[in-house]
Amino acid sequence: MGDRMAIFSSLSRQQKEAVGLLQIGTFLEYFDLMLYVHMAVLLNELFFPKTDPHTASLLAALAFCSTYVLRPFTALIFGWIGDNIGRKATVIITSAMMSLSCIFMATLPTYAQIGISASWVITICRVVQGISSMGEIIGAEIYLTEITKPPAQYPVVSLIAVCSVFGGMCALLVAYYVLMTNANWRIAFWIGASIAIFGSVARTKLRETKEFLDAKEAKLKKNNQVYVEKKSAETKKTLVAYFLIFCPWPLFFYLSYIYCGSLLKDQFGFTSEQVIKQNLLVTLVDFITVITIAFLSYKIFPLKLLKIRSAANLVFAALLPYALVSAQSPHLIFVIQVLALVCGLSPMPGFAIFYTHLPILKRFTYGTFLFAINRAIMYVVTSFGLIYITKYLGYYGLWLLMLPLAVGFAWGVRHFEKLENQKQPQVHTPHPLSTKPNEFKLTAIKS
Repeated sequence: MGDRMAIFSSLSRQQKEAVGLLQIGTFLEYFDLMLYVHMAVLLNELFFPKTDPHTASLLAALAFCSTYVLRPFTALIFGWIGDNIGRKATVIITSAMMSLSCIFMATLPTYAQIGISASWVITICRVVQGISSMGEIIGAEIYLTEITKPPAQYPVVSLIAVCSVFGGMCALLVAYYVLMTNANWRIAFWIGASIAIFGSVARTKLRETKEFLDAKEAKLKKNNQVYVEKKSAETKKTLVAYFLIFCPWPLFFYLSYIYCGSLLKDQFGFTSEQVIKQNLLVTLVDFITVITIAFLSYKIFPLKLLKIRSAANLVFAALLPYALVSAQSPHLIFVIQVLALVCGLSPMPGFAIFYTHLPILKRFTYGTFLFAINRAIMYVVTSFGLIYITKYLGYYGLWLLMLPLAVGFAWGVRHFEKLENQKQPQVHTPHPLSTKPNEFKLTAIKS
């Protein structure tokens, strides 16, 4: 409680208002996005033709990947809007897009009613939702990065990820309620559409960030010295590091919720309701984990937390194939699901550090495009890769995915550590509770 009070007492009223609006908006966006993901065990049967289990797995993977495959193209559009018009405009547009997609999904006839057209329309809606959520979370994180300073900056920006998990957890609650009570599943999407509209209206109160406006003004005055420094080989390495750090998480997310969900149905005869109930418990543990890590970043430097998580992941990766081979009960699958999320390689809570090392007037473009192409590649590789790798190589084939991702993640964290050490000190202020007075400093950001 004391840490939370210290964090928010250091923020101005305008900063607190922005934090609240963006956190609420992210919660609403991810509630809508994850509603279909967690109800897929039911909705895929309604909107896709019934086939054999292998083909059904491929169709489920296609429905999931459709959320991400077109993101790189639209990331360039959102990047241009965010870097030329402003951060505020993007988060308003993304909320409106999410609302429209939910309205379409709530009113769409099923496969039994209109045939394959239902499959195509639901896939398009998922694409729109994926595009919207991408611009949403990156926009919110960049906005908060630009209006706050360390050390409060680290947990404040990380709380956006916390709200995305909370949104997914609430989506699971709604999905579970719908299936348990045999309520009309369309009501859930009408709720999602309504709250997305509320989020769009609420965000019109946001103000543009001063850092963005100052950089834009400097560019208009042809004062480009600050941007020339970033056009170097070091910037290219930074972009590669950013990409590699974001690569592993799709594997752990898909493994925990989608792949293990299929195992529960196929091997243990779980119903859709039972799968969702177990996933709800998994998400609860994940939510407690991410909120703990977010507030720990106020005491412990975020990159140190990432290195600790990287070490835990190596142990998990080594034991995972053995655990899956010997999984004789749904309880062990539950443990695997939890460990995949708790020990999985995630960029959280280092978001603010990563964004500060991107050029200000290219920050949104670089951030969204690399995030989008990362998710498009990794979710395709993960969803289809898990099907074929485990089919032909068994569970030990998972090491072919996990080990390269772990190496890339470790290199990316090390690169950002070097960048942090090279920053020009401005005010020598020790990080709270640090035992090394000069280890954490409030520094001038070279953009």
